[in-house]
Amino acid sequence: MSNYTHVRELRVERRTDGAYADTPTPRLSWTVESDVPGWWQAGAEVRLDGEHVARLDTDESHFVPWPFDALAPHARHTLEVRVTGTDGGTSPWSAPVALRSTFLADGEWTAPFVGLAEPPAPATPGLLRTELDLGGEVASATLYASAHGVYQVEINGQDVDDAVLKPGWTAYQHRLVHEATDVTALLRPGANAVGVRLAGGWWTESYGFHGEARPFYGEQPAVALQLHVVLTDGTTRVLTTGPDWRGAVAGPVTASGIYAGERIDARRALPGWSLPGFDDSAWSPVRTDDDAVVPEPALAEPVRRVDELGVQDVITTPSGRTVLDFGQNLVGRLRVRVSGEAGQVITLRHAEVLEHGELGVRPLRHAEATDRLVLSGGQDVFEPEFTFHGFRYAEVDGWPGRLDPATAREAVTAVVISSDMRRTGWFECSDERVNRLHENVVWGMRGNFVSLPTDCPQRDERLGWTGDIQVFGPTASYLYDSDAFLASWLRDVAAEQAARDGVCPIVVPFVLPFGSQPAAAWGDAATVVPTTLLERFADRRALAEQYPSMRAWADVLVGLSGERLLWEGMFQFGDWLDPDAPPDDPAGAKTDPDIVASAYVVRSLQLVTAAAHELGDTAAAARYADLTERARQAWVREYTTPSGRVVSDAQTAYALAIAFDLVDDATRAVMGDRLAWLVRRAGYRIGTGFVGTPIVQDALTSTGHTDVAARLLLQTGVPSWLYAVTMGATTVWERWDSMLPDGSINPGEMTSFNHYAFGAVADWLHRTVAGLAPGTHGYRRLRVAPVPIAGLDHAATRFESPYGTAEAGWTARDGQVVVRAVVPPNTRAEVLLPGGDRLEVGAGRHEWTVADPRTRPAPAPVTLGSTLGEVADDAEAYALVQATVEELAGRRTSALRSLREWTDQRTLEEELTRLAPAARERVGAALEVLSSRRGSRS
Repeated sequence: MSNYTHVRELRVERRTDGAYADTPTPRLSWTVESDVPGWWQAGAEVRLDGEHVARLDTDESHFVPWPFDALAPHARHTLEVRVTGTDGGTSPWSAPVALRSTFLADGEWTAPFVGLAEPPAPATPGLLRTELDLGGEVASATLYASAHGVYQVEINGQDVDDAVLKPGWTAYQHRLVHEATDVTALLRPGANAVGVRLAGGWWTESYGFHGEARPFYGEQPAVALQLHVVLTDGTTRVLTTGPDWRGAVAGPVTASGIYAGERIDARRALPGWSLPGFDDSAWSPVRTDDDAVVPEPALAEPVRRVDELGVQDVITTPSGRTVLDFGQNLVGRLRVRVSGEAGQVITLRHAEVLEHGELGVRPLRHAEATDRLVLSGGQDVFEPEFTFHGFRYAEVDGWPGRLDPATAREAVTAVVISSDMRRTGWFECSDERVNRLHENVVWGMRGNFVSLPTDCPQRDERLGWTGDIQVFGPTASYLYDSDAFLASWLRDVAAEQAARDGVCPIVVPFVLPFGSQPAAAWGDAATVVPTTLLERFADRRALAEQYPSMRAWADVLVGLSGERLLWEGMFQFGDWLDPDAPPDDPAGAKTDPDIVASAYVVRSLQLVTAAAHELGDTAAAARYADLTERARQAWVREYTTPSGRVVSDAQTAYALAIAFDLVDDATRAVMGDRLAWLVRRAGYRIGTGFVGTPIVQDALTSTGHTDVAARLLLQTGVPSWLYAVTMGATTVWERWDSMLPDGSINPGEMTSFNHYAFGAVADWLHRTVAGLAPGTHGYRRLRVAPVPIAGLDHAATRFESPYGTAEAGWTARDGQVVVRAVVPPNTRAEVLLPGGDRLEVGAGRHEWTVADPRTRPAPAPVTLGSTLGEVADDAEAYALVQATVEELAGRRTSALRSLREWTDQRTLEEELTRLAPAARERVGAALEVLSSRRGSRS
C-alpha cells in the first residue's frame, strides 16, 4: 500500500482570504497532509503559470522566500507546489492558486480624493458616480480604492465585494491603505458606470471624553479610486476619480456616525443610480483634494459580515418597552425586513445588558448607538452600512403592529461583523463554565478586532489601546490567524512613534487630546507585539520592519529611567483595574506603579536584545543586553528584600518578578510561594488588573503551585474569571464586577461588558492546561506539556498551526492520565508528560498513559474551630461557608474580614463573632451536614 502525501494549502504572504501579493517578493507557505509517520520535507518545487519551476533545497514550508523574479504591479499568475519527503516520496502538484499583485509602482497612484462639493453639514453621507466607455472586451480589471471615511463601490449596479467599512481605520495622517479588487466580471464592452456610497466613519468622528470630544481628521468624507483595465486586444485603460465625477446628497443614508448610529430613509432610494445612462444632470461636480497621503496596499483581511444570529427572546420591560434579546453580546448591526406606512420611523437602540429589566445604556456614555429607519411604504430591508454597535439587546420603538416573538424572529437578524481572519484555535474541558469563559474570550476578540484592536466596541471610545493588545496578543494569535491584522496595525504604531520621538502612545491611531506621554505596559506594545508575531507566526519580516520602532521605544525607556534605570514618579496606568481599585479610580492598584513601570523597562530591553540577536545586529544586542542586566539588578535592588519580598506585597508584583525573569531561581521559588500565599489569603480570588492578570497563572504553575492556579481559575466569587460566567456573561468584561451581584451596573463611569484584556488567561488554558505551545518560532517545533489541574477531568485544544493541525490534551480516569497529541507533518514535538518524563516525537498521532500526579487526600472535617486558611483550602467547605454567611449576614457581610483574608491566624468561629449566636450555629450545622455527606460518600 502506497503512502499518501499531498499539499493541503498554498498561501501567499499573510492573508488567509486569497493569494494577494502586497510586495514584489511575497513569501510562500504550504501545509502538507501525510500518513507517513514522522513525515519531514526534504525539498519542494514551486511552479509559476504551469511552466516555470523553481526547485527549493529546503525543509521549510512556512514563509519560504519568493523563488522567482520580482512580481510586477497588476500581475496575475498561477502557483502550484509539490513536496518531496525524506522518505523519498513526492506529492502531486497542489491545486493551482490564482495570485494577484495588489501593489502599484512608485508614482503610479494618481487619483485625487473627491467628495461632495457643497455638503450641508459635517460628515454628510452621499453618492458619487461617473461613466466610461471601454469599447472592447475586458481581459482583466482591478479596482484600487481608498477613502477619507468609509465607502463601497458599485460597478454597473453591483457591489465590487462583500467587505464593509472600507478601508478601515489606520493612522490616516500618516498611512492609508487601498483595496485591490478583481472587478473583471463586473465590466462589459461599451458603456459602464461606477458609483460610490460614502460616509464619514472614523475620518469625521469626534474623539475625546467627558463630553469634550472633537473632530480629529477632517470634516467631510472623500474617496480616491483607480480602475486599471486591460482589454483583450492588450489595450490598457485607467480610470481615476477626478473633477469630471459628479456627486449628490442623495441615497437612503441621511446621517451616519460610528458612535451615533445611522439614519436610513427608504423613500430616498435611487434605483439604477450606478447603471449607465442614469440622469445625474442635477448632481454637482465633486470637490477634489490632491494633498493627501498616498495609499499603500492593504496587508490584512478587510472587515466583513462573518455571522448572523436570530432573536432569542422578545422582552417587555417594566416600563412597557420592547427589547429583543439575541442571546449573545456581539458587534455589528441589525438587518430588518418590514413593511408599513411611508414615513413611519422605527428606532433601534442598542446595549449590552439590561439593568433592572430596562436597556442598560449608561455604559455607552455619549454614544447614542441608535439607528433610525424610515419606511418607504412598501417592503423594506434595512441594514446600517457605515456604523456598528456592541450589543446583545436592541430596544425597538415605532414598529408597525405588534412585534411578537414569531414576527421578530422572521423580521430581525443580528449581523456580526469583524475583520475576516481565519479561526485557528479551540479549547474544551470537562467544566462547562470554563468552556463558556473561553467562548466569551473568542466573542470578545471578534467584536474588538474590527479593522484594528480596540478596547471596547460599544461606548464613545472604541480606540486602539496599546496596553490591551499588548497583553492579549498571544491569545489573539492562537484563536485566529491575526498575523496580517497585527502586522498592519504595527505599521501605524511605528508611524505614530516617529511623530513623537519614539514614544508609543496609549492609543493607536492616536486621536486623543491627551495620552502622548509614555506609559508602561501600554507603550511596550511596540516591543511585545512584534515579538509575539515572531514567536507565534515566525514572522521575521514583521520583526525586521518593526525593529527600528522597537529600538526607539527602548531608547525612550532608557532616557526616562536615567542613570538608575528605574522609571519612577511619572504618569502611569499601573496595574489598571486591580479589583480593589475604587470604581472612580481604576489606576488605584495594590502594586506601586513605579514597580510596574520599572519591570517593563527590563521587559522591553529583554525583547529588543532578543530581536537584535534574531536579526544579526550584534552590536545592538550587546548594548541592550548590558542595559537589560543593569535594569534588572536595579529593580531587584530597589524593590525587593533579602528574604524575597517585593515592597508592594501584591499578586501582580510577584507575578511580574517571576514572569519577566527579574530574579534568580532561588528567589523565584520564594516569590512563587509568597504569590500562592497571597492568593490563598484572598480566598483564592483574583487580585490583579490588566498587567498582572495575563501572567499570574503562569507565575503560579511555573513555581509549582498548580493547585492554587486551579482554584483561582475555578473560583466563581467576585472577583474571578467565572463570576461573569455565573452572571450570564457572553463576552469578557472590562471590570471584574462590571455588573454587581444584585444585577446593577458598576457605578464607575468606565464600564464595558466586552473587553478582551482579562481574557488573556485563555493563552494559559491553551499552553498549560491543555498543553500545546510553540517550542520554536511559528510552531515548527511544538511543546506538548499538559498540566492536569484539580477540578477538571479532561482538557483538549486544537490549533491550525502554520504547518497544519496540531492537537494536545488529556483525560484522567481511575488514577491514570491519558495524554494525546497530534503533530502535523514537517514538525516535531518535545513532550513533557505529567510526572516528568520527557520525549521527542515526529508527525502523527500519539498517546501515552501515565499515573495521575494529582493527589486527592480525603478532606479533613471542617468545623467552626478550623482556621480560615483551612476553610479556604477546602473548596466545598469554603463555598458553603460563603453562601451561608452571605445569606445570614446580609449587608453586614462586608464587615467580615473573612471575606478578604483567609489565613491560619484566626479560626472561623472567631471571625463569625460579629454574627448572632444563632447564625454561627447555622454555619456550624451546615458544616456538620457537609462532613456527614462526605462520610457517606466514602
